[in-house]
Amino acid sequence: MAFITLDGKKLQKNFKYLDKLFAKKNIKWSVVSKILSGNKTFLLELLKLDIKQICDSRVTNLKSIKSINPDIETIYIKPPAKRAVPNVVRYADISLNTGIDTIKLLSEEAQKQDKTHKIIIMIDLGELREGVMRDDFIHFFQSVFELPNIEVIGIGTNLSCLYGVLPNQDKLIQLSLYSQLIEAKFNKKIPFVSGGSSVTIPLIFQKILPKGINHFRVGETLFLGTDVYHETLIKSMESDIFTLHSQIIELIEKPVVPTGEFGTNLEGDSFEFDESKLGEKSYRAIIDVGLLDVEQKHIFPTDENIEFVGASSDMLVIDLKNNPKNYKVGDLLEFKLNYMGILRIINSKYIDKKVINPIS
Repeated sequence: MAFITLDGKKLQKNFKYLDKLFAKKNIKWSVVSKILSGNKTFLLELLKLDIKQICDSRVTNLKSIKSINPDIETIYIKPPAKRAVPNVVRYADISLNTGIDTIKLLSEEAQKQDKTHKIIIMIDLGELREGVMRDDFIHFFQSVFELPNIEVIGIGTNLSCLYGVLPNQDKLIQLSLYSQLIEAKFNKKIPFVSGGSSVTIPLIFQKILPKGINHFRVGETLFLGTDVYHETLIKSMESDIFTLHSQIIELIEKPVVPTGEFGTNLEGDSFEFDESKLGEKSYRAIIDVGLLDVEQKHIFPTDENIEFVGASSDMLVIDLKNNPKNYKVGDLLEFKLNYMGILRIINSKYIDKKVINPIS
């Protein structure tokens, strides 16, 4: 059976690197754990670290986190669905919000649970995902401040996730100024200006992050060591915390070009082949992971001689050329993964999850 491993020591190294980086700038930061899909084996390893805040986009994941460490501060990082409001108040100390009707429901539920629910109000700075429009934000804050059992602890924004709109100095200065305007107009303290995510970290390296930005929400860079802004890797960080291991379940020398009358495959794709390769053969292997678990474009063989040639729901087919490493049925092949690959694989109930080099 295929399995994915998490290297605890490498995760710890990346965490310490980011924690030191943010501490130098007096920036508070939250770990975004949604890549772990609430997997308890991996959450237990993650929560060995000295994490002060943790974010997730699934209430069930926050519930799991609270069951492991009730004292950790949890953040629900998307506007809550109305039906989820009771559990958001129950398991999230903080939530990101953009709708006054939803915040009213949070207020009512917080009163029922005898809690004060904290919120960060998201402002749209051009990405057109979640966020209050800038023309409306003064009136929006005024309405929220009137609600009982709701404490506004921050203003934030999201960039890069939908259309790839990058954060820059100008946009983040705007966010900081909006915070100052709210504080001046309503005589309220807004502790967090949450303008940072993995894609914003390079602005720290370039020394152009506005001083007002004092809160980051980071997932991808922690788990993959990526400079998301430039689509490169950060030299001092580990990029292979996760590794997919998949077993060869068939290995046979076969023709390179299929034969017969062609239609479409299960995804509706049709294919054309180079007829000049008729008669050529190579060793083809089938591994025990398929489209049900992950798309092949999100995983990358550590053996650069391996090439993907096809996929179906439960199997991926790879070309081993003349099989120079003498692979055989039963051998495990290793694959690196990008963010979406990790997310899909961990979310698959058919893939085992294991920790190696656990944090002591």
